[in-house]
Amino acid sequence: MKLGWHILWLKNNYFIFRFLCLFIALFFCTACFQKKTEFKFPLDQTLRVSIGAEPPTLDWNKAIDVTSSLIIDNIMEGLTEYDFSTGKPVVIPALAKAWLVSKDQKHWTFILRKTVRWNDGELLTAEHFKDSWERLLNPKTASEYAYFLYDIKNAQAYNTGKIKNFSKVGVSVSSAGHLLVELEQGKSYFPFLLAHTSTYPIRKDKIQQFGKSWTHPSNIVTLGAYQLKKWKHDEYLLLKQNKAHWQSSYGDSKISTVLIFIIAEGATVLNLFQQGRLDIANHLPSSQLAILRQKEEHKEHPILAIYYYGMNTHKKPFNDIRVRKAFNYAIDRKRIVHLLQAGHIPLKSWIPKGMLGHDPSLGFHFNPKKARKLLAAAGYPPKPFPKVILSYNTNEDHKRVAESIQAQLKKHLNISIELSSQEWKTYLQFLQTKMQQLYRAGWQADYPDPHNFMNLMSSDSSNNWTNWKNAKYDRLIKQASVLSDKQKKIILYKNAQQILVEKDAPVIPIYSIQSHWLIHKRVAKFPLNVMNKMYFKKVVLH
Repeated sequence: MKLGWHILWLKNNYFIFRFLCLFIALFFCTACFQKKTEFKFPLDQTLRVSIGAEPPTLDWNKAIDVTSSLIIDNIMEGLTEYDFSTGKPVVIPALAKAWLVSKDQKHWTFILRKTVRWNDGELLTAEHFKDSWERLLNPKTASEYAYFLYDIKNAQAYNTGKIKNFSKVGVSVSSAGHLLVELEQGKSYFPFLLAHTSTYPIRKDKIQQFGKSWTHPSNIVTLGAYQLKKWKHDEYLLLKQNKAHWQSSYGDSKISTVLIFIIAEGATVLNLFQQGRLDIANHLPSSQLAILRQKEEHKEHPILAIYYYGMNTHKKPFNDIRVRKAFNYAIDRKRIVHLLQAGHIPLKSWIPKGMLGHDPSLGFHFNPKKARKLLAAAGYPPKPFPKVILSYNTNEDHKRVAESIQAQLKKHLNISIELSSQEWKTYLQFLQTKMQQLYRAGWQADYPDPHNFMNLMSSDSSNNWTNWKNAKYDRLIKQASVLSDKQKKIILYKNAQQILVEKDAPVIPIYSIQSHWLIHKRVAKFPLNVMNKMYFKKVVLH
């Protein structure tokens, strides 16, 4: 009798029951957070931020994700860095105080600052960059970003094992201690690449000394504005200001300590921010954005980033182009954007809104009738449709998108797909095996040039997890990358996008991303930017 009454109560009060469960979970999660993270630092000199996942690695030659890059960008620096003071990303000198370039833009000379020291006191030299680029390109490193330096003479040949001697690669050090670089073809955007984490200098001696544990806080040697002092996995990272940094002043910034909390649940992040225990948060639950937009602390702006699904063209059923096109036609991108209510822009092409080459006329319009015809032409039915697993990394919004796509494919194509989620680090490792069928991914600009997005899907890209290759596509984007005439570039990128998102369709673009932040009132200056970079040295507290 009592059991029956409880069951009846649960049926009639299901949503109340769910709310109570969520409230209890948040209470205990927040309580655990408070218990584990009581720090005693001067609040007026401490910045508290959150990230949504454990950084997979702090090895900057190997890191491929935004979470890792956020940490690396603050403990390390490159030859160049970004300045967003004008609202647009401009590359400026960092560890290189200046550079010279030949008229044909093939030969570059980088003149390093003479006062830069690693935090163990050793002076920075051009050899540290040469060591880094050799390691990045070395096949044994198996870096996903090796293709980033393929513009350099013989870099691709070295990375693919066609040549064994790195001295044949166009990287050397002059007698004056300058870094000399020779490119295969002139590239005006080359300095932008050098603001990317994968190109930062390394201390080869420390890597040899400590092996795989060289990024441990007690072993790592860096030269950025902050130093990694502690990393309690799955809980937090602690950064302290590097007082020996080559910039003797950080302007108005007086932040001596940065606490970076690892919190996967967006609801927990929101709760902690409202309690005043976080200063900056940007992985927020989209289900709360309608309310958050009304708050003064909420900031919203577009970034150069896309959200998409990839299809493994070597796995059934996606080895059939008709199936890939059918999936594209069957998904209503506007419905997904409306579901999230985050201000994202539906995307059918590949280059994001706000970047040269963006063309909303390209790609597949939502058309279930065409989708069903294509599926029928592929033989489904009468053939039974193969089992399809849609993979995504664990996140509330990724789950909502996956469930929407699952429902749309069932409704429009009568296809049942299985959903599978994994923790971020595990998910990245899974994608690199290229065993997935249908998978969620995103791409945030490494540098503000359309080539960065187009090159992602090239045959040489290690970040192209679709197994798709097209020689004509490769040729078009390579031609576009060396042009200075914007109109000619746009034409070539349009032709290349037509191959990618219409002719061969190994991807399903979903939307261009809108970024959302909560910034506490005690933060006087936080430079939001289209690259979504977070330089702590640029943040100012009241």
